[in-house]
Amino acid sequence: MAGDARAGRANEGIGGLRRRLERTWEMLRGAEIDVRPFRPGEDGPLASFTPPDAEHEVERYWVNAPYAYVVITYHDGESEHRYYAVEPDLDGFERVLFERVTDDIRDLLLYREGTGRTDEDTLRTELEGLLEQYGVNAEMGTFHALAYYLYRDFRGFGKVDPLLNDRHIEDVSCDGYDLPIFVYHDEYTDIETNVVFEQEALDNYVIRLAQQSGRHVSVGDPMVETTLADGSRAELALGQEVTPRGSAFTIRQYADEPFTPIDLIDYGTFSVEQMAYFWLCIEHNKSLIFAGGTASGKTTSMNAVSMFIPPRSKVLTIEDTRELSLYHDSWLSSVTRERNSEGNDIDMYDLLRSALRHRPEYIIVGEVRGAEAITLFQAMNTGHTTFSTMHADSIETVINRLENEPINVPRAMVQSLDMLAIQTLTRSKDQRVRRAEVIGEIGGIDQRTGELDYSSAFEWRPDTDEFRRNDSSLIGEIQDDRGWSRAELLREVDRRERFLELLSRLGVTGYRQFTALVNEYYADPDRVMDRLEDRADDAE
Repeated sequence: MAGDARAGRANEGIGGLRRRLERTWEMLRGAEIDVRPFRPGEDGPLASFTPPDAEHEVERYWVNAPYAYVVITYHDGESEHRYYAVEPDLDGFERVLFERVTDDIRDLLLYREGTGRTDEDTLRTELEGLLEQYGVNAEMGTFHALAYYLYRDFRGFGKVDPLLNDRHIEDVSCDGYDLPIFVYHDEYTDIETNVVFEQEALDNYVIRLAQQSGRHVSVGDPMVETTLADGSRAELALGQEVTPRGSAFTIRQYADEPFTPIDLIDYGTFSVEQMAYFWLCIEHNKSLIFAGGTASGKTTSMNAVSMFIPPRSKVLTIEDTRELSLYHDSWLSSVTRERNSEGNDIDMYDLLRSALRHRPEYIIVGEVRGAEAITLFQAMNTGHTTFSTMHADSIETVINRLENEPINVPRAMVQSLDMLAIQTLTRSKDQRVRRAEVIGEIGGIDQRTGELDYSSAFEWRPDTDEFRRNDSSLIGEIQDDRGWSRAELLREVDRRERFLELLSRLGVTGYRQFTALVNEYYADPDRVMDRLEDRADDAE
């Protein structure tokens, strides 16, 4: 038996030597590769995954077919889910080959950088040429795996690319060296992944993210907030100066299409009645602020209700990082700028002052937190309708923040704000949900106490997960302004609620289609309602 083992090892050694000689000969004489599309049935799967022994598979789905997919597992002992990003397998020879290809193709990319031709097809062509020069007659599985990693590393987001291609993920968080990345998944909430960065790789990755978005990060200036090429918002920290566990980053993704009011109704964030209320108030130029904690959905909600703005109104948006997306004919979008090598900083205050010269009817500010708030409230007092967001967890906190440092809006100006929506990220029926805790209305200043009066038009009841409607002074104001009777007001509110219910039933969630139907309602409400009723009847 010992002799058989020695003979087996000898044969393996001879076989390995033969393969190395064959590869050397191929490299000396060159090779020709007949590149064709990948055929899973013929070429076999590029990536494989088997869950660890203590875990069982819950779900798997593609994020970049046929190259990368995700596997969700559950660890019974630790009672938690795990997230595995599965990418094409590379053996030892293929890894060495990839390192060489990466080095050689980098010079070619630098040469082409100014031509705009370094797309996926160009990378594949260069890869084919290099492999032929090397004399490597690669199989299609190897070729496509190498092509995937080249594009991922040069034009994608490297190791994080599968995570950013996963539409179920809202946030990607790396907290330091050799630590697993965590993601916020829309079904499994916070979940640990199998993606980890070592020290040098993480430092280089943070620098690369900053450079790709046109920003600079260094040990002397280690913190950067920026927008990535795909529209995601990124917070970057380099080294251990401010983040002791090492370089860190958080990437917040946004949906390819913004959420509409119908989406938020379907998710239970707002009720149909609340959305009809917002619609009527926005049409009649009521200003509002969405407040809440981190990830409570403030900006998402503000963007959604902005789709109720009448079609011919001029809209101007002001943001630090681009998040808002409207389907509106007269929309001017502006973003702050930090000074790089030349020029001056352009902050929200500068943009807001400039915005007033454009004579907009609606001004949407991504977040108020400083001197720009005074100008925003001055705009409210001069007839502009404004929407914005704040970090605060109650109506009282919003008012206190507005009236005190560093915002310092006088109380007499704060009363020009009409509505406040307080949102929260909480748990309901063992699920993590976003809810509008309260929609409040700002009144006048109490002559006895000097305090600002406010009331709640809607409140969320956590015990039943339902919204309770209260009396609304704003709706009363709208009734008076329009000269409606009480019956006419209720009929209009009911019709808008029915409109939203029909869109929910028909699955109309695309923001372009939704906005077009709202615009049609403004033009001829009876006609669009009849058409939607007919569609709903046909669908049954």
